[in-house]
Amino acid sequence: MSALGDVAAGAGGALGGQIWKITTLVLLTILLAGGGAGGALWWSAAAVRDKALADLKAEQGVTAQLRAGVDDQNRTIQMWYRASEDAAARGRTAMQQAEANGRRYDQALQYLAGARATTCDEAMPFVNKMLEGVR
Repeated sequence: MSALGDVAAGAGGALGGQIWKITTLVLLTILLAGGGAGGALWWSAAAVRDKALADLKAEQGVTAQLRAGVDDQNRTIQMWYRASEDAAARGRTAMQQAEANGRRYDQALQYLAGARATTCDEAMPFVNKMLEGVR
C-alpha cells in the first residue's frame, strides 16, 4: 500500500496546488460579477431616486399653485359673505325705516279720518299736518 499511497499523495499534491488557483479564479469571477451587478443596481437605484426627487419637486409646484388657487377662492367667498352680511344689514335698516314711515303715515291718515273740510282754508291745516307727519 505504500506504493499506492505514494502515487495518491503525489497526485493529491499536484491537484491540490491547482485547485486553489481554480477556486481563486472562480471566486474572483463571482466577486467581479456580483460587484458589477451590485454597482449597476446601485447606479439604477440612484437614477430612479433622482427622477423621483424631480417628480416630487414638480408635484410640490403644482400643489403650491392649487393651494394658492384655493386660498384665492376662500378669500373671495369670505368677501362675498361679508358683502351679503352688509347687504342684509342695509335691508334690515331699510325695513325698519319703511316700518317707521308706515306708522307715521298711518297716524297721519287716522288724524285725517275724521276731518271734514268744505274750503281750502279749512283743509290746509289737515294737509299740513299730514305732510309733517309723513316727512
